[in-house]
Amino acid sequence: MPYIQVENLTIHYKIEGNGSPLLLLHGMGSNSRSWRNQLEGLKDHFTVIAWDAPGYGKSSDPSKAITTFKQFAKILKGFLEKLNLDSIYLLGHSMGSVLALDFCCLYPEVVKALILADGTRGNAAGDAELNERKLRNRLVSIETLTPQEIAKQRVGELLAPNAPEEVRREAERLYSEIRPAGYRSVAYSLYNANQTGLLPLINIPTLVICGELDKVTPVRESEILHAGIAKSELVIIPGTGHLCYQENPAAFNHHVLEFLKKHEQMYSRKGEDSGAI
Repeated sequence: MPYIQVENLTIHYKIEGNGSPLLLLHGMGSNSRSWRNQLEGLKDHFTVIAWDAPGYGKSSDPSKAITTFKQFAKILKGFLEKLNLDSIYLLGHSMGSVLALDFCCLYPEVVKALILADGTRGNAAGDAELNERKLRNRLVSIETLTPQEIAKQRVGELLAPNAPEEVRREAERLYSEIRPAGYRSVAYSLYNANQTGLLPLINIPTLVICGELDKVTPVRESEILHAGIAKSELVIIPGTGHLCYQENPAAFNHHVLEFLKKHEQMYSRKGEDSGAI
């Protein structure tokens, strides 16, 4: 079970496969285990790495709350340095997409292509009163309810009405593993985040994916991401909700693989051209 020490944090991660590295960033109510279908389905083509963010899964808790995604991004950079990775494909889901956007802008030389799944620009990009209410509700919930109670409240919103029962059970199990230190850190970071101004700065190939029935970060939000990122393409996965990568992993993996294979070939051609005499 691999762990890496990044400053005062112990970061746990899962790793499968061979090839160019593809790093997966989970969402607010999840951890690295949610990516099992991607670790299995993409490992024949890429070295697939799924981390547990600080305060999540088997990673240690931050000593004090993280309040911005820039802080998360610096930890992520340290994580990659310990793995000796200086060039990756990056895929972020939900809050992981906000982290991915910040990381790309802080370290543009590291990311070859970006995938934003059920993405968001952060809660500060929307209505201020709603943002305040979301933060307050999240902080009260993590202080007064058990993780299992929060999971039961939230999971219905994350899935399409016709999501398979085993996916529903798995989503609830994963959400019930949240811990106060990680959940508070993400709540504050989402509250402070408005990535609208970062979108024009993203100058790499980007795939924006969204579940057709996503109620948490609806298709309209993905359309904004797509419109703001010049080299982006948008894919909607029919009949799925916010957890489209768990609800229909075959379709999700297909779109990811097609997108990345296209850009692998492009980088391969560039390499051949640069070596020509």
